[in-house]
Amino acid sequence: MTLLSDLSPGERARLVQLRGERAFRRRLMELGFLPGATLRLVRRAGVGQLIEVELRRSHVSLRLSEARGIHVEPCR
Repeated sequence: MTLLSDLSPGERARLVQLRGERAFRRRLMELGFLPGATLRLVRRAGVGQLIEVELRRSHVSLRLSEARGIHVEPCR
C-alpha cells in the first residue's frame, strides 16, 4: 500500500482507504473516491503543488497535502 501522492504520472492504482477530516472524506466519496475504485495519476502541476487524477472518466485536481491522505494499491 502506498499514498496517492507517491504515484508517478500515468500510473494506475486501486483506492484502499481515505484519511482526513470527516467532511473532506465525504466530499471525496461524493466525487467517486470509493474503496476499490481504480484511478490514474494524470499529471503533477508545480503551481500550488496540485495533482490531477482521472477517476471514472472524470478529472479531479487535488492538493498534494490532500493526496497524502489517500491510500492506494498500485495496479500490476
